[in-house]
Amino acid sequence: MAVEMKDIVELAKTRGFVYPGSEIYGWLANSWDYGPYGSILKENIKNAWMKEFIQKRTDVVYLDAAILMNPQTWVASGHVGWFSDPLVECKWCHTRHRADKLIEAKIEKDANCILPENWAGDKTPSEDLNNYTKAWHLECPNCGERNFADVVRFNLMLKTQLWVNEDNSSLSYLRPETAQWIFVDFPNILRTSRRKLPFWVAQCGKAFRNEITPGNFIFRTREFEQIEIEYFCEPGTDEANFSMWLAEETRFFTEVLGLNQDKVRFVEIPKDWLPHYSKRAGDFEFLFPFGWWEISTLANRTDYDLKAHMTLSKQDMSYFDPFTSRKFIPYVIEPSIWLSRLVLATLANAYDKIETEEWERIVLRLKPSLAPIKIAILPIVKKLNVEAGEIYSLLSKNYMCEYDDTGAIGKRYFRFDEIGTPFCVTIDSENYNNWLVTVRDRDTMAQDLVKITELEEYFRGKI
Repeated sequence: MAVEMKDIVELAKTRGFVYPGSEIYGWLANSWDYGPYGSILKENIKNAWMKEFIQKRTDVVYLDAAILMNPQTWVASGHVGWFSDPLVECKWCHTRHRADKLIEAKIEKDANCILPENWAGDKTPSEDLNNYTKAWHLECPNCGERNFADVVRFNLMLKTQLWVNEDNSSLSYLRPETAQWIFVDFPNILRTSRRKLPFWVAQCGKAFRNEITPGNFIFRTREFEQIEIEYFCEPGTDEANFSMWLAEETRFFTEVLGLNQDKVRFVEIPKDWLPHYSKRAGDFEFLFPFGWWEISTLANRTDYDLKAHMTLSKQDMSYFDPFTSRKFIPYVIEPSIWLSRLVLATLANAYDKIETEEWERIVLRLKPSLAPIKIAILPIVKKLNVEAGEIYSLLSKNYMCEYDDTGAIGKRYFRFDEIGTPFCVTIDSENYNNWLVTVRDRDTMAQDLVKITELEEYFRGKI
């Protein structure tokens, strides 16, 4: 059965994955809180990334940088000048929309509208966007009217004020990405880590963007998390390293996280549409219920960022190769993943609804390594709570477990199916007196009798 967004949103709220932010006050539009299971799922995805790209590697260091930076950082990076979206306002209902997205939606629906050769998405000149908006009589998605004001550029950075005086001298920004810290700290990282090229710096953290049209649940939000790598390499090796990271990210999404191969694709960005800092780039996209949308970008940023910061700061950002005695500015390959979007992709990929004449069963078929709760401990009756507690103590040393003794055992099974728990351990008097418990598999619903003394070994090969 095809999954719809309303199904995922409903499951996320009722089962404790994602809640609307500030709900008791009527919600703060497009803010979401990760609940007990969603927060663990997000951490498990991040930990899977850290295991693959940090723990298993010898050529990587990890960084946890501050959210606020000296505002000159964003001048050097170009964010102050170019980090904006083309905004149009409907003169009738006064809702605001991205002009480029309205045009692309029109092209998808109307075969007579053809994408112009000079199309550059959100970087298309405002004058051209105005012409397309009027010539194609674009409709407002909110009210259906065809009367838009001229395009204006809307900077996506969220401003804040530091110190006491609220004037331009105190202006700062919440970071719109995590990459710039790695570039700014590059000299310190070189000095303290003693790394030789090629090597990379990894970081995971929050970023903020004042999106014009946030939406699709947690897909596009103003506050989000990125897991990002900046891979520093010698100029001339960048193309080979780009291909290497293309293969590595594909493997991570499909093999490590278990996303369906048919729902993941890499879309190369045409040369004419590339960002100003990029020599080559593309997006990893996932087939969400609302269509193909990006979950990660892969870019060859060349030496743009290090050079830009070196120019403005007057600090040396070069690398000295001790083997060749050559000094140069490294090139950078950047695999950048939207962690929040990856959580949504994981939920959509795992969601399965099974309907029979007797019952409806929803199953989150998460990989066991990603499941928030690995093992549910379920005594048949409450009076077995001591025995069940012993099993919980045994298994919770190594696995995230949950104890539940409320309701019929069948309903408890189905509840844990819905949050993706791969195994349930059921305790009943007869089997427990023989040092046995029942282990139920989420995906097959098969049940095994397992000796209590062999439980740890039983799960070792399965989770």
